[in-house]
Amino acid sequence: MTTRLHFDGWILGTGTTSGTRVVLGHWPRSPLGSFSDVMVQRPDGHRVLLAPSQEVAGFVGATYSFDEVRLVEVAVDRSDPRTWTLTAGPLQLRATVGRRPALGWLLRLVPAPLARRPAWVGLIDAPARLLTGLRTKGSAGNGRTEWYGVQDLHALASVTASWQGEPLGAVAPVQPPVTFGFGSVPPDPSVVRVTTTVQVP
Repeated sequence: MTTRLHFDGWILGTGTTSGTRVVLGHWPRSPLGSFSDVMVQRPDGHRVLLAPSQEVAGFVGATYSFDEVRLVEVAVDRSDPRTWTLTAGPLQLRATVGRRPALGWLLRLVPAPLARRPAWVGLIDAPARLLTGLRTKGSAGNGRTEWYGVQDLHALASVTASWQGEPLGAVAPVQPPVTFGFGSVPPDPSVVRVTTTVQVP
């Protein structure tokens, strides 16, 4: 028997000129309730999960790989739809949303109910890898399978962030790629509208 769990929200991914890369998951609708979590990879490769509860830490930690897990308050403010403000323990981040690139317009052509379906997501996995280098379906930790049903994408125009009070520098590509697991984020800093389906054995 397997169970499919659906997480509906946004993923914001960005690099910084200091070498720290940040991936924020903001999930208003999920089996774990409404929550946000942050995956951080430091310049030396150290991978940190910032999670708001033990339940979230356990689920995300069983799906991806981290060197360190911290339980902290994770607060996301989107009162201005063009601005994301994040506070998560040692991390402070403010990102401004920019234009929708060609890929975002292409994603918008697919009706959202279809874009969220695992069958469709699996079908476009090979073309997505060929065109963007990103995967939409793959194996995660502990025998889990994930599908990323992306429905929209915007570039990030600017990012201001700090770690334990130290500035992380300006917005930069997500390079080298993050290594939390099979899932990745676009190399160009962006925020995507996504429904993630996780199949749990």
